[in-house]
Amino acid sequence: MRITIIGAGFSGSVLATELARCAPSGVDLCLVGTPDGYGRGVAYGEARPEHLLNVRARELGATQDQPAEFARWLNLTRRAEESFLPRLVYGEYLYSRLQSAAQVSLAGFNQVAREAVAIDREGEAFRVTLADGSDFLTDKVVLAVGTLPPQRLQGVGPRLLVDPGYVAWPWQRNLRGEDALARVPNDARVLIIGTGLTMADTVVTLLRRGHQGPITALSRHGLLPHPHLPEPGPAIALPPTVLHALNSADVALLLRALRSLAPIVPDWRGLVDALRPYLQGYWKTLPDEQRGRFLRHLRSYWEIVRHRIAPSVHEELQALQAQGQLRIRAGRLLRASRGEAAVEVLVRDRGQAHASAEQYDVLVRATGLDTDIERTSHPLVGQLRDAGTISADPLGLGLRATAQFEALDRHGAPVRGLYCIGPLLRGQLWEITAVPELRVAARQLAQQLLRNGVAAKAGQPRAREPALRVAGAGG
Repeated sequence: MRITIIGAGFSGSVLATELARCAPSGVDLCLVGTPDGYGRGVAYGEARPEHLLNVRARELGATQDQPAEFARWLNLTRRAEESFLPRLVYGEYLYSRLQSAAQVSLAGFNQVAREAVAIDREGEAFRVTLADGSDFLTDKVVLAVGTLPPQRLQGVGPRLLVDPGYVAWPWQRNLRGEDALARVPNDARVLIIGTGLTMADTVVTLLRRGHQGPITALSRHGLLPHPHLPEPGPAIALPPTVLHALNSADVALLLRALRSLAPIVPDWRGLVDALRPYLQGYWKTLPDEQRGRFLRHLRSYWEIVRHRIAPSVHEELQALQAQGQLRIRAGRLLRASRGEAAVEVLVRDRGQAHASAEQYDVLVRATGLDTDIERTSHPLVGQLRDAGTISADPLGLGLRATAQFEALDRHGAPVRGLYCIGPLLRGQLWEITAVPELRVAARQLAQQLLRNGVAAKAGQPRAREPALRVAGAGG
């Protein structure tokens, strides 16, 4: 039996490591990912040294039964375990454990550093086509592509799309290996669309490169991510009122319960963290109407308290605001075009009836997480969607899948042998974008693939070998 994982970021590499450690001989594993960030992904492979993890080191072990493995891998002191380390270091940890598992695995383990662009059913198997035109057969496929490329900003004119004054993705690299921010002049007037984690990374990178010009960050609500405490706060247990609300399938009732509790807990962060073990189960009980209400009215506020930033980064952003170099605005970008001397934009601030015409030197898209498969430019996801092999979550939260991670086709039927893990499962699980939830899902899916797959394929001929093998890809 051959199992192919498409995507070599966190979800794909952790799943591959789980399978490599427990798969018996006779199982072939194949991990397919783009060369940039192989085994690390965008978050940890394309990061810069100044980009910090948003979680303390002691909590970032890639297996659910060894949450402190990352800290031990670095031989950190007790105090250092509580720190927020560079994301590049975490990428090296993921890649190291992947290669270690490959060396001791009883299964065959092919690492393919190519982009997968198509997956087609061929009998009981799947044919995977790579960007160089090569292809191979596999019995099972797991989509672990992570988040999708950010969508085109609404209102951006065609001339601006190809102009140096527009940065569509801050970490996009040219042939010389320079990211897109390298061409931003230090005195440029910069408008960033987005005020979340990607914006914070963008601002920090600009500053490290000596940027002195004014920076404006714009989003619908104008909300910055809240910081972690310098030292971890005490854990709390949820009282019966909150537990009852979690069983109600009513977003408004849960919100009222949390608001009544917030003034009496030591710190609101403990309350948010105490909710996490219940959130996947809670989300499953919500009808689409309740989910939609949450997304429209509460999502932005939830994201800034749930996905927090390192204290040092938050302090830096606050200092920039106090100095007047960084301005955070709530509003919408209505139009952006290439003018004769600058990028000309039309912005309407939140709550205002009239828009303002403004000029900037550089416009940066930093909108972060995207899971809408209906509108994505991702070639593989688009091919599967157009073929009807996968179907979109009605709220734009990825693809539809069964509780066993199997994708559902356009008719709502399970696609036997095609699985998904990671952020594209937000429609089913919501909390499936961070390490604790992803490592649990990886263990569950690995066990299921081996339990069901080996029995189903016993005695059947194996699919032919991959057209390309790259041992140690991405190193």
